[in-house]
Amino acid sequence: MPKKITRCAWCGDDPIYVKYHDAEWGVPVHDDRLLFEFLVLEGAQAGLNWITILKRRERYIEAFDRFDVEKVARYGKRKINALLKNPGIIRNRLKVHSAVANARAFTRVQEEFGSFSKYQWGFTGGAPIQNSRRSMGQIPARTKISDALSADMKKRGFSFVGSTIMYAHMQAVGMVNDHVVSCFRYEQIAEMGEAGKQQQ
Repeated sequence: MPKKITRCAWCGDDPIYVKYHDAEWGVPVHDDRLLFEFLVLEGAQAGLNWITILKRRERYIEAFDRFDVEKVARYGKRKINALLKNPGIIRNRLKVHSAVANARAFTRVQEEFGSFSKYQWGFTGGAPIQNSRRSMGQIPARTKISDALSADMKKRGFSFVGSTIMYAHMQAVGMVNDHVVSCFRYEQIAEMGEAGKQQQ
């Protein structure tokens, strides 16, 4: 009889959630395109369940030119209106306008720091924070670091980047390892973090 795999309780048994948990959540991301994708998706998720966005992810990739940040930064009124009529994404005017404004802010950060990754990872000293959560109840909704990142991004013209959203972003892109210690991915993600430190 195969050994039962223990996962973080939040992903339940929905195949989409399980695949995301097993393959992506907590994996350190340094690719600016993917960081921008997560930023847009997490902004779209505000007030909704993450599974709602994951189910629309492919539609978002198509609608936003595969999250080519320079293209999105150039979106004008016609493209924005088309997005607001696109049934494949969350057609919230504030969120769509935010995605475009955030793309412009994102490119400004790239110009200043060389990459968005370098800017964002600077808030954790360039390496993942390895937590040791034993239960979901021990995982905070925000931290001092997410507070600082959120505040700085707001100053730079980003929106839908509140501290809770940014902590979810930090978890997603591996800036923190918030897999519970009993989860089969905890040690694997920790090893990825250590490998990243050695490459710096």
